[in-house]
Amino acid sequence: MNIRKEISVLLILLSLILAFLPLSANRSFNIKPDRLMSEILSLDASFTADQVAEFIVKEDPSVQLIDLRSAEDFGKEAIPGAVNIPYPEFINSDPDVWLNNKKIRNIFYTTGDIESDYALVYARGMGYDNCYVMHGGITEWKRTVLQTKFTGERITARENALFETRRRAGEMFTELNSLPDSLKLKYLESRKFSAKKLDGGCE
Repeated sequence: MNIRKEISVLLILLSLILAFLPLSANRSFNIKPDRLMSEILSLDASFTADQVAEFIVKEDPSVQLIDLRSAEDFGKEAIPGAVNIPYPEFINSDPDVWLNNKKIRNIFYTTGDIESDYALVYARGMGYDNCYVMHGGITEWKRTVLQTKFTGERITARENALFETRRRAGEMFTELNSLPDSLKLKYLESRKFSAKKLDGGCE
């Protein structure tokens, strides 16, 4: 039943995007709807909070977290290493500005799933197969990573590795978000997405 509900929601989502998104010649869907649906419904199109935590702890250079929340929400709390591209700005601009590096896996997240799912449909629909979502957004991140605790007397090696990754990612999150406002602002400013110029010229 849960899968059927997800499929229904995604079908509605896809039809709304196709109906209302202001697509132009350089921003139009180039894959068929049935293929798009199978792509976005695939487990390969999303990462869990634990997987994202592991990317952060390892400082994986092939991953770029894209926070689609408002600049204000991003300023209050951000996942380490994320860049902020508010959803309206992302959806109303040329996606190539943000997603043109095919060697980078772009992982969208918001508070929950809605806007990141929209962004995924939008990006994948235009052929950016290097885009994914973090399932559950920052809400799931906080529930999984920040609220982790060890219970019991024994722990397997796998459970210990998972616990240590969560603990370290949680520490990194807390350290960043407990910085004084001036230092935090300076850090977040340095993490603003700097789009590459698409045309030539000298500086």
